[in-house]
Amino acid sequence: MPFAITQTCCNDASCVSVCPVNCIHPTPDEPDFGSTDMLYVDPQACIDCGACADACPVDAIFPVDQLSETLRPYAEVNAAYYAEREPVAAKADPKPNFHEWGPPTFDRVLPSDFAALDVVVVGAGPAGMYAVEDLLLHTNSRVTLVDRLRDTGGLVRYGVAPDHPSTKKIQHTFARFHNHPRLRLRLGCEVGVDVSAEELSARHDAVIYAVGASAARSTGLPGEELPGSLAATTAVAWYNGHPDVRADAVDLSAERIVVIGNGNVALDVARILTADPETLVDTTIAPHALAQLRSSKVREVVLLGRRGPEDAAYTMPELRALAQQDAVELIVDEHDPEVSRIIEQSGETDKAGLLKGVRRETVDWSAPPPYEKRRIVLRFHSAPVEFLGDTQVRALRVTGADAETEIAAGRVVRAVGYRGTALPGLPFEENRGIVPNTRGRVDGVPGSYVVGWIKRGPSGGIGTNRACANETVGALLEDAVAGALPKTRRWLPKLRLGRR
Repeated sequence: MPFAITQTCCNDASCVSVCPVNCIHPTPDEPDFGSTDMLYVDPQACIDCGACADACPVDAIFPVDQLSETLRPYAEVNAAYYAEREPVAAKADPKPNFHEWGPPTFDRVLPSDFAALDVVVVGAGPAGMYAVEDLLLHTNSRVTLVDRLRDTGGLVRYGVAPDHPSTKKIQHTFARFHNHPRLRLRLGCEVGVDVSAEELSARHDAVIYAVGASAARSTGLPGEELPGSLAATTAVAWYNGHPDVRADAVDLSAERIVVIGNGNVALDVARILTADPETLVDTTIAPHALAQLRSSKVREVVLLGRRGPEDAAYTMPELRALAQQDAVELIVDEHDPEVSRIIEQSGETDKAGLLKGVRRETVDWSAPPPYEKRRIVLRFHSAPVEFLGDTQVRALRVTGADAETEIAAGRVVRAVGYRGTALPGLPFEENRGIVPNTRGRVDGVPGSYVVGWIKRGPSGGIGTNRACANETVGALLEDAVAGALPKTRRWLPKLRLGRR
């Protein structure tokens, strides 16, 4: 019985490297790696060995005959990916080596007398931890891991929704490095406050910055600053218990909330705000958020997308999960006939085709939400124009098929993307929200490197950071071998880098 990859796939390709028959695609060297929603097992080539399931850091891989009711569609999802591709089984070698082995490749060549490096990694989220893993497992470097918070995890700890426990399990993979004999862990230390970038560079051979992109993008619309308008970054940090966000940062006294955007973060916010609080009791949700959800007045969350259902920003696995909820109804606003036409003409495995079984109705936005059942409304082909209200948000003016309309709402959540923030001592591209770099090398600052979203912008999921870190660490080692790293000043007084 073949295996199938399911919703929580993190795309870090750990499964690819252990598969003996090369039946998991796309692989990191294939063009669509990083752009697909997930990885897929070829059911015709899979030999049911289970190596991929053992290697998966987020428990996303199961035998097809053991899939739960909600995960059963993923057997077809995996098979559909290969429907128009040459079966991998056709290339299989029947001898003990199940596929043709290519010639060995050596992406990195280090001299036998390569001296141990002292490297600082700033940021203990996935990008930073993949860099730490690479350095500890493939070099003899001594690594100091610095984070401004007193907890590790970064995006995994404070960005993944609490009802996605499997995704959060990747923290266990990273945590095993915290006690490595060549790692020093320094928490509660902020670069630019407790220590400067110049000081770190002076005392170490190299510094890798993995500080992410934690700031919210602005819509730039009139009224955005009104009370009742908040960034999705605040909502996500609130229900995950981030220490920077107050327990009362999110007010749930409005019956209708509009979320601008329909990416995975927007879906996470909508799902948590409409969930039965009792289903979140055994998750990692912050206690203050759970208490407020129990007294919440929210009846409806509207997800606003300027594009059509075929181009929505969310991934198909996240939409499948949203549509499978029993306690919350999913609705498509039928304000534009074109939306219905696109849905009906789409294939069952297309993004828009997944909405064929979802009820459609023309919503009266001047009326309060219905009370029969909490619901999430998808409104496509509609862009925000203006936040309305005097001292508090009361509505959002949006575009429609024929004319602009007002959606009455007491809260508006802006889920329009993340961006990086400038770090003292490093250059910064304001328009892109990244540190300018070439293959991870910070432009104009020898010995300094970046990885993750601060390197490439807020794109890709957790697993994308593995290849990103591999590139950055590779560039660092190239510079070390070439003698291009700046000289350190180890005679300076020892730095106090927070507490372990």
